[in-house]
Amino acid sequence: MSETKKTDEAPAAVNDREVLLKVEGLQKHFPIRKGVLQRQVGAVKAVDGIDFEVRKGETLGVVGESGCGKSTMGRVITRLQDPTGGSIHFEGKDITRLSTAAMRPLRRDIQMIFQDPYGSLNPRHTIGSIVSAPFRLQGVEPEGGVKKEVQRLLSLVGLSPEHYNRYPHEFSGGQRQRIGIARALALKPKLVVADEPVSALDVSIQAQVVNLMDNLQEELGLTYVIIAHDLSVVRHVSDRIAVMYLGKIVELADRTALYESPMHPYTKALMSAVPVPDPKRRGAKSERILLRGDVPSPIAPPSGCRFHTRCWKATEICKTTEPPLLELRPGQRVACHHPENFDDQAPQETVLLSAAKEAAALVSDEVLAESAETSAAVAAEVAEVEATAGETPEKSADKQD
Repeated sequence: MSETKKTDEAPAAVNDREVLLKVEGLQKHFPIRKGVLQRQVGAVKAVDGIDFEVRKGETLGVVGESGCGKSTMGRVITRLQDPTGGSIHFEGKDITRLSTAAMRPLRRDIQMIFQDPYGSLNPRHTIGSIVSAPFRLQGVEPEGGVKKEVQRLLSLVGLSPEHYNRYPHEFSGGQRQRIGIARALALKPKLVVADEPVSALDVSIQAQVVNLMDNLQEELGLTYVIIAHDLSVVRHVSDRIAVMYLGKIVELADRTALYESPMHPYTKALMSAVPVPDPKRRGAKSERILLRGDVPSPIAPPSGCRFHTRCWKATEICKTTEPPLLELRPGQRVACHHPENFDDQAPQETVLLSAAKEAAALVSDEVLAESAETSAAVAAEVAEVEATAGETPEKSADKQD
């Protein structure tokens, strides 16, 4: 991956931008039906109450394990699937319950790039027919004619205009993904949701496609929501990053803060899995956090904090009370009772759950030592505050004298 082109803007500068997309309490549950009468006996809670904003011109990266609800979230905010609950506002307009006919004009402004470059293109249609489909569906006649505009789009994404009459099977995976990008950009959208845009491509091609998307954003003023599981790709393209776990956002921060000082234990575990391509570190022992077990079922998620069954810091409050997504630092929101690199939100809880003790056995000694130091410092600070609060005004005055 080449050196990132993103600039680390100050959070205040990013916050000054106008909000393009606002999501509040978004839910998407898939019903489970059984029996002759097909009665609903449960639901898969793919997305279960998430809040975030995307501002004009920025790129929001969304990461997490497979099955955490990333792709479902992308399809819901583009209204390819209807939400179960919550609200979606685009440019201040509520699009949560718009009908298919009412959504048609907005399709010009909201487009999606799909994960599979092989399955997202119709093998019976030429490239010219595929890329020109948005013009036909929206009744738009571009200046200079459809063919000229399609050839311009092909040139824009690094393909030859002569490919106009070829079919998808004549192209490689990377070229097909470029065709998908050209189709998504045909109507000059304001928001592009890219669902794992490079995961099906060779590593040598991934950098080319990622750099292409960066260049197109600068040239066309696009706003991206990029869904991925490759943390190095997300760091390369994103301004802010949301970390999802089992249908929830557990941490949301700008990329510098997230990578240099992750606050949620799950985020820290993800970061420890990123390989560092540094020849000088060959043979050196790197800190690796191993999480116990698999992601719980979204049909019956754990109570309280959903990560407590795999977390080495989990206490009783984590099992009973769901932590809210709070802004603990400027621009960094975390949902955790015992965050990393910060004072505990529940310092009175010190007894680990049995599941946490088992999880701790798989966590490196360096991580446990660091967490223990943080907890000890927090406990000492809390004790000092309580002692100060318990003093009478007269005693405090005597100390000052």
